[in-house]
Amino acid sequence: MPNPTAAILIIGDEILSGRTREANAHYLAGELVRTGIDLKEIRVVADDMAAIAGALNALRAAHDHVFTSGGIGPTHDDITADAVAHAFGVTLDVREDARALLAEHYAASGLEFNAARLRMARVPQDATLIDNPISAAPGFSIGNVHVMAGVPNIFQAMVASVLPRLTGGKPMLSQSLRIDRGEGTIAEALAALAADFPDLSMGSYPFIQNGAYGTNIVIRGTDSARIDTAMTRLAALFPGEPA
Repeated sequence: MPNPTAAILIIGDEILSGRTREANAHYLAGELVRTGIDLKEIRVVADDMAAIAGALNALRAAHDHVFTSGGIGPTHDDITADAVAHAFGVTLDVREDARALLAEHYAASGLEFNAARLRMARVPQDATLIDNPISAAPGFSIGNVHVMAGVPNIFQAMVASVLPRLTGGKPMLSQSLRIDRGEGTIAEALAALAADFPDLSMGSYPFIQNGAYGTNIVIRGTDSARIDTAMTRLAALFPGEPA
């Protein structure tokens, strides 16, 4: 059986403006590789209700899991929860279990649990809360969508909470070979090799070092024996190349 597939929807004007460097997709990709869930798509949208809901509906129809990042905080532009509720056609209200978590957190912190912070307790009734051990404000899962914070350390904590719930497949494995030749000189042989191993992914990544062209070939798949066989064939095509 093929591995489950996933997409991540990054939400926020600050990403699109270049003000904030996006890190969550990179982190999630590595975690999904180890879980045996294949990340197939990354999208970035603005803080716009229609854009978020439209992208979400497209992604959740195409993939087994969709992870969102960003837009679930206390300010007026944090509209991800609203957009998710709109996409699913459900209501969004303050939920008692989420409110209790936040009330306890702010009481322990000595901070006011004001109306802005209460916004973070708005969760669809049938959703499952995602634990946030850092700042208490929960994410939530509804259907095949997992709604999480954009702050990287909170996002990572939420990923750690969500992934054990999901059924993965075979972890993605990889091996690489550095070839001190340009892509143009190895492309034909590499294409023939790739055709012989349609179950594997063969990526070609060129570089220039000290004025000389080279290429790193990365072979990925879930079957270690098949990767070994392909790597042996690749090394035979370009003998004497560094590992």
